[in-house]
Amino acid sequence: MQRCDDGMTLPELLLALVVVVLMASLGWSGMGRSLARSRVEAAARQLVVGLEQARNAAEVAGSPCALALSSAGWAEATAAESGSELPPCQLSERRLGAGVQLRHNLPGALRVASNGLVLDGGTVVVAAHGTDLRRCLVVSLPLGVVRMGRSKAAAGAAIRSVDCVADPSL
Repeated sequence: MQRCDDGMTLPELLLALVVVVLMASLGWSGMGRSLARSRVEAAARQLVVGLEQARNAAEVAGSPCALALSSAGWAEATAAESGSELPPCQLSERRLGAGVQLRHNLPGALRVASNGLVLDGGTVVVAAHGTDLRRCLVVSLPLGVVRMGRSKAAAGAAIRSVDCVADPSL
């Protein structure tokens, strides 16, 4: 057998290269799942923070406001979306990460009372390609209480608050 300069034979070198490539590919696929899961977790938390920010803004201003949920996250609602002349809630820029999908059954605009209570309710499901984790966010009436959990519904199923179950990892 012909030896390389460092004392390894060519078949040994090729075998070592194959092992390194296999280990790298396994690590890469695991990293992709972990990254997708992190995107879902971060997006769900951004939604909670944005809603709390809108509630605080309404309380501080002492007047009701409205906000809308787009594919990029919370945004200031227009009069057409809110169906009234409510001013938009003042929000800082909070964009969701790339690759995150949102599905929800919220109205076009979520109304927030001057005391910070959310006047509309619904459920938001956050997902990302590469993971089976789907976080859900439920805004329940009459107090606008927000809870976060894991969606047990099949992907693409109708959005229902009963499918958002408590998750001990939260």
